[in-house]
Amino acid sequence: MHFISEETSAHLVTRALAFDAARAALVAAASQAVSTFPVVLGHGTAAENRFSIKSASDGTLAGVKIGSYWPGNSARGLPRHNSVILFFDQERGRIDTVIEAGLVNAYRTAAADAVAVDHLARPDAGTLAVFGTGNQAFHEVAALAEVRQIRRVLVVGRSPEATAAFCARLARAGLPAGQPAAAREACAAAEIIVTATPSRAPLFDADWVRPGTHVSAMGADGPGKQELPPALLARARLYCDDPEQSRRIGEMQHAPAEAPLRAIGAALDDPGARGWAADTVTVFDSSGLSIQDLYIARALMAAERSAAA
Repeated sequence: MHFISEETSAHLVTRALAFDAARAALVAAASQAVSTFPVVLGHGTAAENRFSIKSASDGTLAGVKIGSYWPGNSARGLPRHNSVILFFDQERGRIDTVIEAGLVNAYRTAAADAVAVDHLARPDAGTLAVFGTGNQAFHEVAALAEVRQIRRVLVVGRSPEATAAFCARLARAGLPAGQPAAAREACAAAEIIVTATPSRAPLFDADWVRPGTHVSAMGADGPGKQELPPALLARARLYCDDPEQSRRIGEMQHAPAEAPLRAIGAALDDPGARGWAADTVTVFDSSGLSIQDLYIARALMAAERSAAA
């Protein structure tokens, strides 16, 4: 059995590797080549400790990603989120590769957002509003700074202390400067809005979002989770990683049933389907696909072989 530790995968992953893997996975997910299986949601012996099991296969590989969220880890100085990716030996059905992927998962999720923003957001978008001050929100800023010239980051957080700490983290990482903002102020100024929270209610009002804005909803990955107002989904142009999964556990469970919903991978493969328009709001919902995990894991294994050569 091949094993890649958290330390090794964290050393191997890069923004470029994650972006390329995410783009290839999203295109594949929109084709007939990939089978995406229903997500399993569970919890530990304490109900607040949660995990998900996502699985997929294509013509060359099959595997599983187990993601966990243990909120009490913050008090222990440990990450709240963790992930492990498992590949099956296609001949014998045994697990033949195990990859610890805690940091990789943050890169993978943010990379999907970067792929969508690169396709859907206005080319000159430079003001980013971020709802959330956690680890994933940080990686969203870092990934989007690779695809747009972000000049200003407006940070909407639940506490002044967490928001100040988040802005300081951006500065230490050499990312565009963050500044605390109220939700209405941030939406009114933003050309890109990213939500990366565990919210179960809308974070802002639909009429605060200007035409021409792109919105990425990254937090909804289970029944009842919600970050965006339904009125926004009713008037926006809607994209997601996988329409069926998005309507079941993603942000699009709150979209009108009749609203057209397009897989971003299909749009990426259509050169005439760039999403930005001056009078339109675009929304991308990322509910998280296992094929993204499998493709970034495959890229990590290739990077490991290259480093060892």
